[in-house]
Amino acid sequence: MTLTERIHSLGALGVALSDLNDPKINVVLQNAEIDNPWFTQQNIKQSLSAIRDQFLNKDTLIKFVDRYKLDDNIEVKKIGLILAGNIPLVGFHDVLCCYLCGHHALIKYSDKDKILMKWVIDVLIEVDSKSKPYYTEVEKLQNYEAAIATGSNSSAIHFKYYFRHVPHLIRKNRNSVAILSGQETKVQLQKLGTDIFSYFGLGCRNVSMIFAPHGYDIRQLFIAFESHKEIIHHNKYKNNFDYNHALMLLNKEDFLQNEFLILKKSDQIISRIASVHYQYYTDIPSLAETLQQKKEEIQCVISGMSIAGVNTVDFGEGQSPAIDDYADGVDTMQFLLSL
Repeated sequence: MTLTERIHSLGALGVALSDLNDPKINVVLQNAEIDNPWFTQQNIKQSLSAIRDQFLNKDTLIKFVDRYKLDDNIEVKKIGLILAGNIPLVGFHDVLCCYLCGHHALIKYSDKDKILMKWVIDVLIEVDSKSKPYYTEVEKLQNYEAAIATGSNSSAIHFKYYFRHVPHLIRKNRNSVAILSGQETKVQLQKLGTDIFSYFGLGCRNVSMIFAPHGYDIRQLFIAFESHKEIIHHNKYKNNFDYNHALMLLNKEDFLQNEFLILKKSDQIISRIASVHYQYYTDIPSLAETLQQKKEEIQCVISGMSIAGVNTVDFGEGQSPAIDDYADGVDTMQFLLSL
């Protein structure tokens, strides 16, 4: 396939995902939720909508590849992909980049996200059968020439050793933070709730730490997040809330809580499910320095402020990354084109 043909097929995939209430699509979503209860139909639709709108628009794709001066003369490589499964379709961007570059993707699916990823690729092949040779499902990676792997901090160590003989891109755990000025509107704080609670807080773009100005009444966030209270009715989320609440009580830790969220003062970026850490800052320059020191732990910074030296995302936009908003800030396309 030519690059133009591949872009056209991706645009056709976006059209095929235009009606997420289609009965045929709903059957797939239901099966995915049965397979992994964290993947609620609402969360799957949120992920599919973001992929469709941000990644599968034909004009967006053309502008995207133009930036790299991509053409049909690239040397095709076999790329091993080990995909994550913490939120629905989180590995799609890697699949997309390989396809745009014309590489052959050898895909090791996450056990947590087999149904959805397979289905989306099947839909792509359905809209354009010439796409089929670009994808191979594997249980074990073999005969690959480069690798992209996403996992935990501990698995990243093993990945780096395992793929040491080929060019590789290894991603570790990251979380996102929010910075409050203290002047946020009710709507902005409600949108911050979306950045926290989407996908039950399991994604790297979910806010797990909030920085607030010294003297800020952190309790007011409970009121702002009230619209997300139904999350506690999800069985797995509630089990985590109950467990982490009991653990903090046993450890005699200081924390604040309502019926669906725990707020704990801590300098740790990562927080447990159903909890969010917070910390107070005295001035923005010092905070910016702190963020720089912890940059390897942070995926994105959510704020309504413009902060010198810090790339920020507006409230409520954390889970809608643009096509060129790369995980860990590493340009996947450039990596694939450099092989």
